[in-house]
Amino acid sequence: MSNKQKILVIISDQLRADCVVGALADHVSLPNLAVLREDGITFTNHFSVTNPCGPSRASIFTGRYAMNHRSIRNGTPMNEDIPNIAKEVRKSGYDPMLFGYTDTSLDPRVRHANDPDLKTEEGLMPGFREMLEMRFMESYPWRANLKSKGYDVPEYRDFYKSISPDDSRPARPDDPPFYSAEDSDTAFLTDSIIRDLSVRTDQNWFAVATYLRPHPPLVAPAPYNRMYNPSDLPKPSRLATRQDQAAVHPFMAGAINAPKMENLVKGCDGQIDGDNDNDVQMLRSIYLGLATEVDANIGRIVQFLKDSGQYDDTVIIFMADHGETLGDHHLWGKQNPYDVSYHIPLIIRDPHNPEQHGSIVDAFTESIDFMPTVLDMIGQSYPVGIDGFSLKPFLEGKTPDKWRKAVHLELDFGEPDSETEWQKSTGASTQDSNLAIWREKRFKLVHFNGGLPPLLFDLENDPGELKNLADDPKHDSTLLRLTRSLLNHRMGNADRTLAGVRITSEGPVAFAS
Repeated sequence: MSNKQKILVIISDQLRADCVVGALADHVSLPNLAVLREDGITFTNHFSVTNPCGPSRASIFTGRYAMNHRSIRNGTPMNEDIPNIAKEVRKSGYDPMLFGYTDTSLDPRVRHANDPDLKTEEGLMPGFREMLEMRFMESYPWRANLKSKGYDVPEYRDFYKSISPDDSRPARPDDPPFYSAEDSDTAFLTDSIIRDLSVRTDQNWFAVATYLRPHPPLVAPAPYNRMYNPSDLPKPSRLATRQDQAAVHPFMAGAINAPKMENLVKGCDGQIDGDNDNDVQMLRSIYLGLATEVDANIGRIVQFLKDSGQYDDTVIIFMADHGETLGDHHLWGKQNPYDVSYHIPLIIRDPHNPEQHGSIVDAFTESIDFMPTVLDMIGQSYPVGIDGFSLKPFLEGKTPDKWRKAVHLELDFGEPDSETEWQKSTGASTQDSNLAIWREKRFKLVHFNGGLPPLLFDLENDPGELKNLADDPKHDSTLLRLTRSLLNHRMGNADRTLAGVRITSEGPVAFAS
């Protein structure tokens, strides 16, 4: 083993954990992730601490809960002064490269009102070097690449529409888009990573690759568009009807329409119906096809690292930013309190601890553990305010003496400029439109702000979270215990950037700049 240290972080957008380990894993082919699991460590109880994309990535890259970084929704600016992984690894000599996007809304207090960075919610987190812009709302390099290859490039708003191969019928979601798999956004990102890293074989490097897929719009190039037979897939875990789901809680009455299944595809108006199980299964199959496309491209990167002699010098971290409901509970997207929206895959290959390869860790881990883990692996101290913990002991085959017995998750569901479906159904103000989750091995509490009733699930007897026990007197003590645990956790993890410092006549005490 050489003393070279390279770090590759791969983030798949909106990938459920059970595609890798769990209910859907037997129905989707992810052979390259399977090999990576054999060559690394799989964390089977890993959770994103918040969603959607912007907040979840803010937590990943800062190591902070949403309640502390406060970039709580897509488009909410993040405080410029908060330390992040890119700024921190620069202290160890790394030039952090980004292939893709961080979905960071930038601080307007330190930019002029005319700065174009304040015209997009998909800004670049300070500290990263943007090697390739692959932002969902822009993607100019990909568009230029397709044009250079002779494609008749449509308006960007039409990029993710499926194209009917038969002029006699309208497009269906499982028809392919206008580009081939070799030229897809996923393939183009992979091409760029391989090209740029091919001239860095003699360097230590830190690279983050963020794939949009299997994030909607749900359209996939051949062969991934029809790789899986919809009728072979398990049906969603759900109550009998959408009306039953809406009756679970005032929040759910809005969630049914936020978003609707029909909103996850483009160019197929009138072709699908959220109440039609055949259509539901078709979209689930396309999602799995997109996951397989990401897996195939991860395989290309791993093979490149092996061929270029870098594999045994490279730490590889694979994860998702958050999950996807995928029809469970009659819901789509991720902005809801169910496990499928928060439970995400995490695989870490540490070439320095080969004796642990192929092992599984079932301890609770959170997405905020990413930053302290990376800093610990490169021998760097953490900035003040980190909420997560290093996973390095697990990579070395050790279990820390004290480790979390539950995970803390959050969601903000209001908007400052327009009322959301959840706000309409709950009557919550923007400030009160939030929830916090305390999820233990058996019981799970969803606490809503604004005086809304809680949800309580017994995951041991109801893993699908289909029966709310919050109104059952037999569980009053459990509800109280979990509520107290949640409150204690939030009080104990309130932002403490300067809380441990005291100004004295001799100057600041316990202050680290």
